[in-house]
Amino acid sequence: MLSATALTTFRLNGQLLTVSERLASPAGLTAARWQVLGAVLGEPLSVAGIARAMGITRQSVQRVADLLVEAGLAEYRPNPAHRRAKLLAPTEEGYAAVRRIVPGHREFAERLAEALGGAAELREVTEALRRLSGALDALEPPGEVTP
Repeated sequence: MLSATALTTFRLNGQLLTVSERLASPAGLTAARWQVLGAVLGEPLSVAGIARAMGITRQSVQRVADLLVEAGLAEYRPNPAHRRAKLLAPTEEGYAAVRRIVPGHREFAERLAEALGGAAELREVTEALRRLSGALDALEPPGEVTP
């Protein structure tokens, strides 16, 4: 059962990345840039904080964060809690880019909910995925696999 869950999740991840690329493209973003920018819309976060929240590596977040700053969509700010770990925050251009995604995102979300049988069904699916993620976080990972 774990293998089926993993394979389904891998496929779902690929499908969501494809949808995200299509939704982000009109705003001049990639899925990765949208993901990192979206993580700091509510409050500035360190690269490590974004990586923890998103479940991705710090190095990949750093690369994308640097690209966002270079493009003028985000900026680094001083971090009062840690002098060396700057906080990433969206610029006005970054907020505007995300706002351009909203109409397509809303329309696709409505179509997805309809395909699942309604908004309540989509909420149930989302809650099940949150429970799965929480259970995985709570479990001790198996020992290192040797090739």
